[in-house]
Order: sequence, then structure tokens, then C-alpha cells
Amino acid sequence: MAIQEKLYTVDDVWRLSQLPENELKHFYLIDGELFWDMAPGYRHGNLAGHIFRHLLNYAEERDLGDGSVESGYYPAADRSTLLAPDVAFVRKQNVPTAGHARFVPRMPDLAVEIQSPSNTYAELRRKAAVYLANGAELVWLVLPERASVEVWRIGPDGEPTSAFVTRSGSLTGGEVLPGFSLDLQQLFPR
Repeated sequence: MAIQEKLYTVDDVWRLSQLPENELKHFYLIDGELFWDMAPGYRHGNLAGHIFRHLLNYAEERDLGDGSVESGYYPAADRSTLLAPDVAFVRKQNVPTAGHARFVPRMPDLAVEIQSPSNTYAELRRKAAVYLANGAELVWLVLPERASVEVWRIGPDGEPTSAFVTRSGSLTGGEVLPGFSLDLQQLFPR
């Protein structure tokens, strides 16, 4: 849901998110336009938890980086865009310092967005394009109703490309998480 009165910045979103009346709202920005979603439901959170667990276990065992859930990321040179992926992975050399408490001034290397009933497919694809245009290398759009994932990355020609992975397939980490694989039947058992 867009709520537009002016062009917003990362600092505006930080202030809004600290207000008690916004406790259950999840804000994000695209080109200064403010959007918000309500807290996700159980299925959404459960999928995010499973994906995060698999990513983090793999990354920690190999000392590859760190992850987060629903944390804000923005391009360092653009304070009018802020996204909060359901799950994010950041390579070791890009991990914020331990004391970093605010939004991260870079996009994650891998962003995962899980479709909720309140999200349109077009909104998810727009986010994928924003992630990739601002430094993310890999984006997974998890589509629970279809038991599939649309995988986005920059192709050899420099343009965004996508491919679908169905319930019988596996997600891979590509160059972001070399050797990582997650069988989608683990996310969508039935």
C-alpha cells in the first residue's frame, strides 16, 4: 500500500518505524515513494525461517558471510530507496560491523522476497529489479501458492534475467553461495 505525501528518505523511514503506532508496519521505499505492509502471517514467517536457517547454516559452516531477516538495506548513494527483504545474505567482506544498528547502506548479495496475500506479483518483480539495479547479485522470489521460486540475476549481457524453479527442483547459491543447494520439496512438502 503506497502512502505518498512527499518524497521520503531512509532517515524518514527510520523515524516512522520507531513510533509505537507503527510497531506492526513494515516500511520500504522505492525512489522516495513510501510503502508499508503489515506483519506477515505464519506461512510467510515459517518459509522465511526455513530459508534463513538453511542459508545461515551453510554460510557459517564455510565462513562465507551472514544473514538477516526483515532488515532494511539501501544503496549507499541513494537514500530514497530502502528495501527490507524477508531474508538476506551478505558475503563476509560486506557484513556490517557488529555494532551496526540501523539500516544497512548497501544491498544484500542475495535477497529473498516471499509473496504474501497483500503482495502482487508485479510488486515482487519490481523489487527484484530494484535489488539488482542497486548491487544485489541474486534475488529469489518465493511464490507459496505456486510452490515455486523465480530466480533473478544479471545475465551475461548486463540485463536482468529470471528462471523458475518448481517444487521438484533446487535453489542454488550461484557465485554468492558457491555449492549451496536447497531442495524446494523441503519448503513445499505437499
